[in-house]
Amino acid sequence: MVRSIFAVLCVLMAWSNASLAADPSSPYLLSPGDRVLISVWQEDSLRQETTVLPDGSITFPLAGRVDVAGLDVTAVAKKVTAGLKPYLADPNVSVVVTGTAGNLVYVQGKVVKPGPVPMAGPTAVLQALSMSGGLDKFADEAAIKVVRGNGSAQRILPVRYKDLVSGRDMSTNFQLQAGDTLIVP
Repeated sequence: MVRSIFAVLCVLMAWSNASLAADPSSPYLLSPGDRVLISVWQEDSLRQETTVLPDGSITFPLAGRVDVAGLDVTAVAKKVTAGLKPYLADPNVSVVVTGTAGNLVYVQGKVVKPGPVPMAGPTAVLQALSMSGGLDKFADEAAIKVVRGNGSAQRILPVRYKDLVSGRDMSTNFQLQAGDTLIVP
């Protein structure tokens, strides 16, 4: 009983430490599926809400196709401004995030509720597993991993689940990033 309470306390401390480890001042980076409202001051015809496409781009009048995935709103405003410069003397572009549907991680395998997990804030491995209902009884705790990136730049991050839940070593309670896949074989 005492061990169980200690394990739960360790997990709770790890979650709070993982949340503190994320830099709260870092800007939100756009992902495919997110929605943004872009407007140009004194140009009512250049106001548009758009969704970041699966390839990480948006299309904006006059500026054309703009790659925005992985950028914050300031960087997107600069890119749209650059695209508008040939048509407008001094465009003043504003970008506002209106939806964060692209801020997902995916949990697959032997968890109670596999599938996409929305991240409302900094989310670590243990939190994502908890939001997925936890491991089912047939899960291989020793083989859990995070797959990060896409294409040829994928990285595999092994998770030491027993160390996490015991509180011995929290180094593999990785902060998840949009698009990560947490695999529980």
